[in-house]
Amino acid sequence: MSPEEVERDLRFAIEAARVAGERVSALREAERWEGAMLADIGDQAADGYLQGLIAGRYPDDGILSEETRDSEARLAKERAWIIDPLDGTREYSQLREDWAVHVALTVGGRCALAAVGLPAQERLLWGVALEGRERAGIIGEGELARGDSPCADAPRIACSRSHTPAWMERFAETIGAGELIPSGSVGNKAGMLLLGVADVYVHRIGLKEWDTCAPETVARALGWTVSKLRGDEHAYNQPDPVNHEFVMCRPAWSARVVAALAACGALDTDD
Repeated sequence: MSPEEVERDLRFAIEAARVAGERVSALREAERWEGAMLADIGDQAADGYLQGLIAGRYPDDGILSEETRDSEARLAKERAWIIDPLDGTREYSQLREDWAVHVALTVGGRCALAAVGLPAQERLLWGVALEGRERAGIIGEGELARGDSPCADAPRIACSRSHTPAWMERFAETIGAGELIPSGSVGNKAGMLLLGVADVYVHRIGLKEWDTCAPETVARALGWTVSKLRGDEHAYNQPDPVNHEFVMCRPAWSARVVAALAACGALDTDD
């Protein structure tokens, strides 16, 4: 990608995530729907907007979205947009702040650039993860924490608020965690690390490419380590978009986190 293409696509990703977030926020504020109905309307509204925007601006690129039936056509594309129109639908419908909008571009199956909107928090995180051209920023209040920042002696662990598996407590004890911080949305939990609220995020099962791609891209742009539970890297725009395992931490903690996950039995369970 040329510098001009990177700038063009980054501006597009930021604006797409921003406007999609504004649209679903307005739907929630209208107070016409609640619960599952609000969740469904928000999902479809954001997906329809993003799908139309990407198809209109980048007709030759592939698209993978949580809310639209997948097509094998994307697999033949060098460039593919991977989006989660509303990450944390439950939290969105419960009128919470921990939900996100993900817009990411992959090139050759690798993270290129992305935006993670946190509309209820009035923040948007963006990043370029292309090798040698990494950079990131935030729109809204807050400062971003780089991966080479000092590591906490007792790391705070971001975890799911809806389901905390038994191995998570063992992992926290093994690694000497300071506390577990439950929250919704992969994008929001990754944002907690990037905003200095937490230090480690691990997830075992239940994720897809659209959950992880945009958060991973912004994290990599800031020098954080993102991997599977054994330390392997993710690949994107794959035939099967399942992407269960997700570890995010500072590079200095990576080996320790992977070892603790093995020691606590996280690799030997289906939970």
